[in-house]
Amino acid sequence: MNHEVIVTCALTGAGDTVGRSPHVPVTPAQIAASAVEAANAGAAVVHIHVRDPETGAPSRDVALYREVVRLVKESEVDVVVNLTAGMGGDLVIDREDPLKPVDGTDLVNALDRLPHVEELLPDICTLDCGSLNFGEGSQLYVSTPDMLRAGAKRIQELGVKPELEIFDTGHLWFASKMVEEGLIDAPPLFQLCMGIPYGAPPDPGLLQAMVNLLPANAQWASFAIGRDQMPWVAQSVLLGGHVRVGLEDNLYLAKGVKATNGQLVERATGIVEDLGATVVSASRAREILGLKERVHA
Repeated sequence: MNHEVIVTCALTGAGDTVGRSPHVPVTPAQIAASAVEAANAGAAVVHIHVRDPETGAPSRDVALYREVVRLVKESEVDVVVNLTAGMGGDLVIDREDPLKPVDGTDLVNALDRLPHVEELLPDICTLDCGSLNFGEGSQLYVSTPDMLRAGAKRIQELGVKPELEIFDTGHLWFASKMVEEGLIDAPPLFQLCMGIPYGAPPDPGLLQAMVNLLPANAQWASFAIGRDQMPWVAQSVLLGGHVRVGLEDNLYLAKGVKATNGQLVERATGIVEDLGATVVSASRAREILGLKERVHA
């Protein structure tokens, strides 16, 4: 069991959730306000995507990331900033002509997924550690070994901690290989992502098996989506990990009750504390994860 637990809040994600809940933040001001709300509720880390303020669609616009980070910093709430670097891996193919990308494709090389990380130098950025059939239809997420090694090397050069996003067991195998190759600085940080079709299903036995495969010195967290979000808080803590909640992964506090990010964090911290563990501060999270001190202008 983990007795010092880092709670991450994934604020908005890139999914088609804006029309399904009024609480999903869209504009930079809304996303930053939601980050502050989550931090005040007990989150030590906020995981940030950005969206087109007009349409709510997912975006890779550096200016939007810049504005969110500025507003979070100006709030003077102490929280670890984790920016997604997974955008730019989407490939949607034509069923009749698989070599032809169609609407919805946003596929760029490894370094072109990182300009906001290079400029803003967050504490953490994500690195999605493998390709995946993404739900039904003909959409794939593409992250090849060459892409991953190039991305990991650049993130290491920047002094940013990569959060290794693991959607299936093969992703864990390759991420551990990058650790062995020296592309990931100690301690490596793994996020075990469960229940995303069609990656690893939200099965407690599979989570245990994946934990057994982690490098000996790893820090790790896990989450599951939808109704499995809160049970996974307990699963992760009991197996020795940290936790993630938030509107990226689940919109509900209870059946029919739409949640805010702050409410999801409050529920998660209650579960952690009921298990006899401590929810740690942002400063303690930095110590646990070995994050570099940064001086922000």
